[in-house]
Order: sequence, then C-alpha cells, then structure tokens
Amino acid sequence: MQASRHDAAVGFFVLLGGAALLFLALKAGNLLSLNFDETYQVTAKFDNIGGLKANAAVKSAGVVIGRVESINFDDKSFQAKVTLNLQKKMAFPKDSSAKILTAGLLGEQYIGLEPGADEKNLVAGDSIKQTQSAVVLENLIGQFLYNKAADSGSSAAGPKP
Repeated sequence: MQASRHDAAVGFFVLLGGAALLFLALKAGNLLSLNFDETYQVTAKFDNIGGLKANAAVKSAGVVIGRVESINFDDKSFQAKVTLNLQKKMAFPKDSSAKILTAGLLGEQYIGLEPGADEKNLVAGDSIKQTQSAVVLENLIGQFLYNKAADSGSSAAGPKP
C-alpha cells in the first residue's frame, strides 16, 4: 500500500513538471499569451506585412501594449488588413502611426505604434491611417545588386571624349 501512495505522488509531480515544460515552450514560442486585461480592437492596412504573424506583439516605446489579433487580405484595396488588440488602459491619439518592425536583423516582426498629437483617442473599431510596411530583406538586396550593376555598367563604358 505504501509503494502505491509514493507512485501516485511521483506520477503527480511528473505530470506537473510536464505541464510546466509545455507552458514554457508555448510561452517561449510566442504561441501563448496570458493577458486578462481588457482590450479594444483597431485596424491598420499595410501594403506588405512581410513575415508578421497573428499573436505578434504590438509595442510602443519598447513596451508590449497589445497583440495582433488577425491578418486578412482586403480585396478592394489590395492591402493586408491587420486587426490589433490594444490594452484598454493604453489610450493612443487618432493620428498615431503603425510600423512593422523587426526585432534584430533577422528576428521576429512586430508592430511599433507611435503616438500622434490629436486630442481625440482611438476607440474600438477605429482604423490607423498612417502605416509603414515591413522592410523586406530580399527587396533591399535586390535593389542593392541592381544599383551595383547599374553603377558598374556606367563606369565600364568610361568617360566619353
């Protein structure tokens, strides 16, 4: 009888440890965000969202103030429509701007929110008008190579007399 009691206790602690590891793995992978603060939704449209994903952070001054709820394609404007959940205690002016930024050189992407100067604040259902799309590394490399090829082509011809 004593051995089965110890077995049950050991089994319970093993299950507890497994649950803790699963929780940490989901938290580290940004797949789980436990936030019980009240939120409000606003939308923003971007020409290119790069690698932005749902549940990505929304930051202002480096502090997480919300999460990306969903990303959809608007077939009328041919832009990506991003729905953001912002903490209700964080009030931003209506003329705030949103940028898609990258954490580090090749890190995950997030939305940076910069407050404007309007006296009226964003409310649920509003849209952020001023947006800046993601910088796509492949496009930058392509532009660099194109400019280098154009420069070398003009210098190869040499000056004309």
